[in-house]
Amino acid sequence: MNWRTAIGATLLVVAILSGWSLLRNRDKGPQAVVDDGSVDYVLHDFQIVMLDDEGKESTTLRAPRLERLRADQTLTIATPVFEMPGQDGNHWTLRSETGWVSAKGEEMRLRGNVAGDSPTVGNTPPTTFRTTHLNVFPKENRARTDALVTMTRPGMEQSGVGFELDSNNNTYHFLSQSKGRYLPRR
Repeated sequence: MNWRTAIGATLLVVAILSGWSLLRNRDKGPQAVVDDGSVDYVLHDFQIVMLDDEGKESTTLRAPRLERLRADQTLTIATPVFEMPGQDGNHWTLRSETGWVSAKGEEMRLRGNVAGDSPTVGNTPPTTFRTTHLNVFPKENRARTDALVTMTRPGMEQSGVGFELDSNNNTYHFLSQSKGRYLPRR
């Protein structure tokens, strides 16, 4: 075999391998991200205490199941129980059939048979309210709905469409169609 033929065969093999390598490793452009609706994680029978910027409790959440959606980083919750502290450290309790929490935790949405109960101790008379849905803003210690709400307190029953609650100072008000009924104690 001639030395020119050996060099030519070696260069041909190198050229073929280089071309094959370039084709195999070429840039194929950005790959499309497909959201399959999957979840990042699931929690079962848990309790989470969320803190405000000063390290104080802003909301406590208990539920049998929580899922974090990968696509938008929101949380879906089965039968959540939220506890929102007031100024005196006593808690309003909010329950519902389902819950949703925004990615940054600034909004919670309670849906289906929403029940709110005042603290059982302290200066607030025992108060309950019932509605179909409620939006809660834990960093602001407030909640609101545009649905029909029925509220009961000792000796009084109120209802109205639209409702706002401020758990910092234990105040609430109805937005429209407010009705009240005095129930004398027996």
